[in-house]
Amino acid sequence: MHLAYPAVLAALLFCVGLYGVLARRNAILVLMSVELMLNAVNLNLVAFDVWLRDALHAGQALTLFTIAIAAAEIGIGLAIVLMVYRNRGTSDVDRLRDAAEHPETPGTPESTDEKAEAAA
Repeated sequence: MHLAYPAVLAALLFCVGLYGVLARRNAILVLMSVELMLNAVNLNLVAFDVWLRDALHAGQALTLFTIAIAAAEIGIGLAIVLMVYRNRGTSDVDRLRDAAEHPETPGTPESTDEKAEAAA
């Protein structure tokens, strides 16, 4: 088996996942892009395991470990995204980042008007 074919496919998958992480605004699509990147790593692990003819099949064992970690990450990530969507009404990463950077928005206890009233 030629190692170049799965390596090129894994590189393409990783690049598509990286583009998705950097360019997408929706948190669910970002999580899906991270999954694409992890699948590219899994493809490389299995391809190198077959190419090296490892007796212990360490690449396949690491792939199973990576799949288990990815499943846990997706479960926790989707729970967090759903909770944020319920609280904020959006899963747009840019809006969430803007809200986190500016805590002194009107209606929050940290706003300057309420600080002045509390100090008086």
